[in-house]
Amino acid sequence: MSEKNNQPAVADALNALLADSFALYLKTKNYHWHVQGPRFRELHLLFDEQAAQILATTDLIAERVRKNGAATLRSIGDVSRRQSIRDDDAATVEADGMIRTLAADNKTLLAQLRDVKAAAESGSDIATSGLVDAWADEAEQRIWFLEATLGY
Repeated sequence: MSEKNNQPAVADALNALLADSFALYLKTKNYHWHVQGPRFRELHLLFDEQAAQILATTDLIAERVRKNGAATLRSIGDVSRRQSIRDDDAATVEADGMIRTLAADNKTLLAQLRDVKAAAESGSDIATSGLVDAWADEAEQRIWFLEATLGY
């Protein structure tokens, strides 16, 4: 691996992204498990599909942290300390509220992705920069699907 002058900043941005990815994954699964109402099947499947997509990125993100010479998240507590996407412990959430929350949280994740991209490009980490493009496209698609489900 070549020397990169911005490795700590890239690793920090990636760890923040990883924490938010885990938080969003768990919230999306929570909604998948608890959605009710006339659109149950549609939303149950949509949330499960989106959760799987988010989870699929976590190992890749963690590996980029390690390739940048840093330690990655070690526990749920570590995720909790670093996440900016807040948990939803409400006993019930109406379906449209779930959709709005997930759209907003995916926008937060997209902002995290932009931070990672900027740090990676600043540090000449083209591999991380390239991976972020695909993850950003996935986040944009999730936002689009969620907002289209609400009709805007």
